[in-house]
Amino acid sequence: MRFEDRIDAGRQLARRLQHHRAGAPVVVGLTRGGVPVAAEVARALGAELDALVVRKLGAPIQPELGMGAIAEGGGRWVDPSIVAITGTTEDELVDVETRERALMQRRITQYRAAKPRVPLRDRTVILVDDGIATGGTVRAALQSIRNESPRAIVLAVPVAAVSTLEALERSADEVVCVEPRHDLHAIGLWYRDFSQVDDGEVVAALRAARAVRETTTSP
Repeated sequence: MRFEDRIDAGRQLARRLQHHRAGAPVVVGLTRGGVPVAAEVARALGAELDALVVRKLGAPIQPELGMGAIAEGGGRWVDPSIVAITGTTEDELVDVETRERALMQRRITQYRAAKPRVPLRDRTVILVDDGIATGGTVRAALQSIRNESPRAIVLAVPVAAVSTLEALERSADEVVCVEPRHDLHAIGLWYRDFSQVDDGEVVAALRAARAVRETTTSP
């Protein structure tokens, strides 16, 4: 076990990101598991925290098999090889995406409570997840963030497959990983506690970060 839990992972990751502290970055956690990690990074860097809602597009014949992903802000990625292997038709892909977009919108409404996202334009954005295996949701998230014209994107994760990190280097300006692995197998194997993160934890983390931001910016 490399990490006790997501809080420990966030603290270890934050130590690799201290060189960004002076640049007033925005730390963005992927929902849901990336948010507790991102919250610790933001706390350690004295940075603003936000979340980016992402949804995996599961293959109709095997929903746990990701054939793509979508992210709020317009990011979309589809793996044509998985689509072909699973025999997914264009109509089936549209149906899956329509369903996931509806779920994504419900999550956005729940998490944000009509509060706007932190602006990313001309900012250094640190995108955080709790780990990366194939990287579908991260690819969609990187597209969404790039759409907002940030100054730079830093992809930061506690653990990830080396081959995926190498592929993602083309989409981020910097990649930081505590534990890059050739033998990843499963992200949860690298955590002692990899309990599922629920919606309440995401909402609580965002509210706490928003309260801190409003306190520090008030006259």
